[in-house]
Amino acid sequence: MPTVTVIQPKVADDAQRLLRVAAYCRVSSSSDDQLNSYNSQLTYYSHKFEKSETECLIDIYADEGISGTSAEKRTEFLRLLEDCRKGKIDRVYTKSISRFARNTIDCLKNIRELTSLGITVMFEKENIDTANINDELMITIMGGLAQEESISISENMKWSIRRKMKNGTCSQVHAPFGFILKNKRLAVNENEAVIVRDIFYNYVNGNGIQSTVDFINKKYAGIVKLSYSTISYILRNERYIGDSLFQRTFCPDIFARKRCLDKGEKDMYYIENTHEPIIPRETFEVAQKILEQRFINNTERKEHPFSKKIVCGKCNSNFHRKKCRDKYYWVCNKHDYSASLCEARKITEGSVKDAFIRLFNILYSNYSELIISMHKSLQELMTKNANGSANIIELRRSVLKLKEQLKVIATLRTKGFLNEAKFMEQSTEVNVRINKLYKDIRLLSQSDDTTLNDMEMLIGYFEKREHIMVEFEPQTFEFLIDKLVINDNKLEFHMLGGLIITENI
Repeated sequence: MPTVTVIQPKVADDAQRLLRVAAYCRVSSSSDDQLNSYNSQLTYYSHKFEKSETECLIDIYADEGISGTSAEKRTEFLRLLEDCRKGKIDRVYTKSISRFARNTIDCLKNIRELTSLGITVMFEKENIDTANINDELMITIMGGLAQEESISISENMKWSIRRKMKNGTCSQVHAPFGFILKNKRLAVNENEAVIVRDIFYNYVNGNGIQSTVDFINKKYAGIVKLSYSTISYILRNERYIGDSLFQRTFCPDIFARKRCLDKGEKDMYYIENTHEPIIPRETFEVAQKILEQRFINNTERKEHPFSKKIVCGKCNSNFHRKKCRDKYYWVCNKHDYSASLCEARKITEGSVKDAFIRLFNILYSNYSELIISMHKSLQELMTKNANGSANIIELRRSVLKLKEQLKVIATLRTKGFLNEAKFMEQSTEVNVRINKLYKDIRLLSQSDDTTLNDMEMLIGYFEKREHIMVEFEPQTFEFLIDKLVINDNKLEFHMLGGLIITENI
């Protein structure tokens, strides 16, 4: 009979049998009342386990002034979870489920993780202990109630903030460039205010936003470095004249915590004279008019028939439209940014229109002679294309034959008539010949179908046209001209069908 030795369990002393306990506290704002609650929770848990014979307090984890809708920003809560994973804690105490989490999904996820680690959680207000597995349903219900409580509190806070916006008593949340916050009100920061004034005065004196960016960054090098978007925001911000617009953005979902730009979904509140201004109201209004006019000009430029069609012959940049003294010009983008980048000169919009009218009328008056030449070229292209098609068919037949040869080589290898080296040599040679045939097919396939169609449209247009052009016709320009290259006083019109005709200004 085998000998059995019973190994008795080791009996731990009292100190080892004590449960290692952690307490978690949280308040959701930094108000005085909430801070008192926060201190009360700390005091309560500090004394709760002083004389306990079964539990010893390891640490108190306390988040102050942080929302509980998500665990991501609660650093102390995350530290608690990390210590639990490291095996430092056996049991967690917290005042209520709403202190632990206000999101049902996060609440259950964290509780289940702690349970899997052998750690229990005690919610004192609800008297729920996860040591009793049957309490999970109750936790789900209470977690849902905590989530609804969070939504209710959020809505109450939003209502309170909107009420303050309506009566003009809403506090400032952050200070834009040029200001600092003093007692929740904006106060002028003179060191930055000087730069703000330079931005506005430079812009209203005729310089664009990019020019203003370059001017500011050069003048205040080593002090600030502002971007295009920053200066654009400054020029549009009403706070620089002492006014405040509230609820520019809103949060549609308290749990997603994502703010959206208010595009009419919510009421916005504009309050005048909320703080000391940096810029005179008249200067700000001039800046807004310039911004609006330039926006209109940019919109017109995008819709203009010349847009994206005029190209600089010197640097290959696009031209854009500008207005100066009630007259429109087209300017090289690089030259407009810096004359040192491109020496191309601006050109009046009228001179481009006049050159196109002259070009069109010459073509219209002589289209009968040009049509014969076009037809000849067309026939030659069609003949070439027909011959090419016959050649392509023959090449494809050759490809099929070579592919059949590959199959034969593969069969010979399978049956053992060819070793691996011989198979690779022969199949590689055949594949090289196939690839060369495919290359020849691609070359012959590159027919001028698009060009032929364009020429036919061009011929058809002139045949149907009944009169010369008297005034510039935007639709005709868009139809006939693919690109216009400007090089000094020469305009190179690239037309439909591949025609290139040069006009002097």
